[in-house]
Amino acid sequence: MMRKLRLVALLTAFALVAAACGEPEPLTPEEAQVGLQELVDDIGWIDDPVTRRANLAPTGAADLAQTLPDIDQFPIEVRGNADVVVEIFASTEKSGTGTDGWMIEVAQDFNDERITLSDGRTAAVSIREIASGTGYQYIAAGRDIPEGFSPSNRLWIQMASVHEPMTAITEQLVPNVAGIVMTTETADQLRAEYNELDAATLIQAVIAGDVVMGYTDPFASSTGLNFLLTVLDEFADGDQSRLTAPDVASVLEQFQQQVPFVALTTLQMRESVENENGSLDAFVMEWQTYVKTESLRSGYEFIPFGVRHDNPLYAVGDITPGELETLQAFADFATRDRYRNLAEDYGFDPPSYTSDVEIPPGQTLIAAQNLWKEKKDGGRPVAAVFVADVSGSMAGTRLFSLQRALQTARGFISPQASVGMVEFSDQTVLRLPIEEFDLNQQARFIAAVEDMDAAGGTAMYDGITLGLSMLLNHKATNPNAKLLLIVLTDGETNEGYTLNDVQQVIGGLRIPVYTVGFEANLDELGKLSSLVEAATINASEEDVEFKISALFNAGT
Repeated sequence: MMRKLRLVALLTAFALVAAACGEPEPLTPEEAQVGLQELVDDIGWIDDPVTRRANLAPTGAADLAQTLPDIDQFPIEVRGNADVVVEIFASTEKSGTGTDGWMIEVAQDFNDERITLSDGRTAAVSIREIASGTGYQYIAAGRDIPEGFSPSNRLWIQMASVHEPMTAITEQLVPNVAGIVMTTETADQLRAEYNELDAATLIQAVIAGDVVMGYTDPFASSTGLNFLLTVLDEFADGDQSRLTAPDVASVLEQFQQQVPFVALTTLQMRESVENENGSLDAFVMEWQTYVKTESLRSGYEFIPFGVRHDNPLYAVGDITPGELETLQAFADFATRDRYRNLAEDYGFDPPSYTSDVEIPPGQTLIAAQNLWKEKKDGGRPVAAVFVADVSGSMAGTRLFSLQRALQTARGFISPQASVGMVEFSDQTVLRLPIEEFDLNQQARFIAAVEDMDAAGGTAMYDGITLGLSMLLNHKATNPNAKLLLIVLTDGETNEGYTLNDVQQVIGGLRIPVYTVGFEANLDELGKLSSLVEAATINASEEDVEFKISALFNAGT
């Protein structure tokens, strides 16, 4: 109770100062550091660093494909039943629910119509909801290959063609474009300073530090991959042979120094924006998502960029003539007036836009992804603290899944990064001080993971405050470090601090808090992550290894 009273007194003092100056303002970094120190002093944390070093298994080259979960983790939203059934991997903005469900409605009606092929057999489709980048990963890995692939744009088709024959069914199932969304105020300022407003202008403004921008992971998101291509194309003056040239890579690194936030997918970007707690001046989003996001209907502008997102449909591999005919029949069915009108109702009515960015070969795009992975931290050393839930509800297979995921994630963390670890139950324990992730630190990290034991209550925010304090102490001697906190939890906080107790401090510190929830209170975790433009991931025991690896692939 005493620590709660001291915390209330501290935050009340900050609030009174802000109120005396007019409208309440967020805490400054200096005020937030004072508040954090008060929080940490009161939690009674335990200093129990791991002392042993585990034996390290070789990791080899980090490969997301090796962490792919069972394909059933990505649901079949429409299941066909006919003589010839083809499965289509469909991107999430058209294979989900609500206004993201255009393709679901088309597929259901197609199957209900019982269309007959030229040889008299009936045809149907099954639609699997899967992000474009993840669908590509399965095709590239040669696992669970579908008959049809409909990503958001053709970039993934080019990459998939490196691994499997790809046959065009249609270049446009439904029209869409990617765009940069920015506040009206930012747009007006850029027009005044640069005389025009397009992707090239924004890229210049980001490098100059005039705009704070976020975008999506080019390994997972069509919009993110498109934006990466657009940035490289701008730096290479449209010369595709130079997209990954050393001078282009150098400028990309400068650009990345000014980018605070990379979401995994466009839908996560939307969720972050909808929480309305962010500080981004601009971010990337597809038109269909933008126009159907209520919080963006006023005060924002949409500027198209890159290649169009026309949702092509391609056959994958050497499929049978009947399967090829079924895919073509489905594409033809989707062009009926009813479904064109439905598409417009769902937001697939983008502004007129013709791309001036040429689509490069698949190998070039793969090289561009690898260049981004190398340069994404902008030359800044990363410092990350893992805050792991070891409360009683994590006991059993859930803790085992988390341990396996962290062991795999080791391969996705740069040896030049610095890493620490905190565990929390009803107590908060410092298990791994922040140090460079060399082989010795990796061995201690794995030992800490192996030693995890689940028991007690859930004091998540106590663990978060200690992790943030560790990061601030690290930054005091490494001022150029890029800081991030990763919270892994399965439940709601039932002990210690609450979100209300710490949110002002977290917002003032400006350290992103990424959260991975095992069937947790995702609404609360989303609010926590959105305080400083980070992502919340919904994980299960079956797919947590892939999702954590994907997060670290983008973040560290």
